[in-house]
Amino acid sequence: MQPYWQEILEFSHSLTQRVGNTLSQQFGKAQAQQKADGSLVTSSDQWADEQIRSAIGQQFPDHGVLTEETVHIFPDTEWCWIIDPIDGTTNFARGIPIWGISMGLLYRGMPVFGYVYFPNLQQSFHGFWFNDSGLEGENGAYCNGTPIHSSSDEPSPSHLFSLCARSNTILKQSLPCKSRVVGVCTYSFLLVATGGVLGSVEAIPKVWDLAGVWPIIQAAGGQFVPLTDDDIFPLTVGEDYGKKVLPTLVVSRSELASVFEPLMQPVKDKVFQKAP
Repeated sequence: MQPYWQEILEFSHSLTQRVGNTLSQQFGKAQAQQKADGSLVTSSDQWADEQIRSAIGQQFPDHGVLTEETVHIFPDTEWCWIIDPIDGTTNFARGIPIWGISMGLLYRGMPVFGYVYFPNLQQSFHGFWFNDSGLEGENGAYCNGTPIHSSSDEPSPSHLFSLCARSNTILKQSLPCKSRVVGVCTYSFLLVATGGVLGSVEAIPKVWDLAGVWPIIQAAGGQFVPLTDDDIFPLTVGEDYGKKVLPTLVVSRSELASVFEPLMQPVKDKVFQKAP
């Protein structure tokens, strides 16, 4: 691995371990408050956000930062980190152990590296995806340092598809697989990268839900299918991503896009408040 990417990986591992250790002590104890968009936030989210932003500023002073809790404008910098300090705040606050810290590194608006750590599960995912970026490096996706790959199986009643809470009642009757609801966007999508599920849909993710997992899933063989007319990436300098929802389908291989995407119309209708 090139020294620069080794530094990026070691920095992400050390930082998420340090922040995760403290968050684990607060797990299930933090009081949650509701934000304007209906999601929850705790003092732990805010503390982790500050810790991560500060560490990036010290280690990579020329890198921009966009985070869920504070900075929503995509900056005019060649490199930018996109951070979700706690993905799964509801789980974190209620004592449910699936929650994680997500970090994605973008080059000229495109994610090229992702690192997502789930402290209670003791699982660290990372990946590099350099296609069409102009950067040199080897693509790859890993869980706890072991290579992972999405499934090549065909859908069947014994396979799984991951839903979000806002798509569960709409889709579960029409899917060719059993459905599961994980409740954490990054983990739900990463199950595609591990081969655990053949597909996953999230109705209202934000950019910080996607940036960290984007390189991992594609390096593992999966594919992102935006459920809007616009591509998710590259991001636009100066745009405010704080309220922008990015409904997204992830499939384990490109051939399954044609299987699952037609079933996503109810999600689109609900997200954009169209009539059935």
